[in-house]
Amino acid sequence: MEKSTVNSKRKSRSLIAIAVVLAVLLLDQVSKIWVKTHMELYEMIHITDWFKIYFVENNGMAFGIEAGGKLFLSVFRLIAVVFIVIYLNRLVKQGYKSSFTSCVALILAGATGNIIDSVFYGVIFEASYAGHIASLVPWGEGYSTLLHGKVVDMLYFPLIEGTFPNWVPFVGGEDFLFFRFIFNVADSAITVGVILLLLFFRKTLSYSLLSKSEREKYDIEHPSSKFFIADKEYKENTFESET
Repeated sequence: MEKSTVNSKRKSRSLIAIAVVLAVLLLDQVSKIWVKTHMELYEMIHITDWFKIYFVENNGMAFGIEAGGKLFLSVFRLIAVVFIVIYLNRLVKQGYKSSFTSCVALILAGATGNIIDSVFYGVIFEASYAGHIASLVPWGEGYSTLLHGKVVDMLYFPLIEGTFPNWVPFVGGEDFLFFRFIFNVADSAITVGVILLLLFFRKTLSYSLLSKSEREKYDIEHPSSKFFIADKEYKENTFESET
């Protein structure tokens, strides 16, 4: 295969992955900035009975889950994004299908979207609270310091409300709500990416995480189910169907 063809395919795969990341980031940040600058904290916009825009902020992981200190979470997110970027770059170079790399790109975009909040929002926005709508401020005059910003959440889907039957152990007679988590576009991208990987690319994901020697050993032991066809001269890899 001509080297120019190899480079063209690699460029195409790269552009698709970049497009996925940029599209998610744009939608995520536009929605967050609009909510941050147009709504008071805990303000709710009723769209339907099962979908509302409900502005909250959190220090934690996806879906508002609190875990660890703020600085720890910000640094953890940054490290995670660096590793995902390296991993995605390797997938593109090795020739995995765009359908697989797009799932990884969704996860990267989601993680990056929440990192932007954590790293920058504290230094460029006023604090949001009941009775006050925040606005952009000059760098460093925000409500916190670098790496200590809060993540903006707004998507709320209270799909099912009810009461547990009295005979249910521990929670009998108590009210329940599904889905009670409030999240954002970045959280959605991460969730969709992970679900698609688990549903359609489990073997591919496992294979891609093997070392080079482990992949070579797997290819020898399973010649009929190779994940790559590599051109020895140009090192191009073309991912085959899992089926």
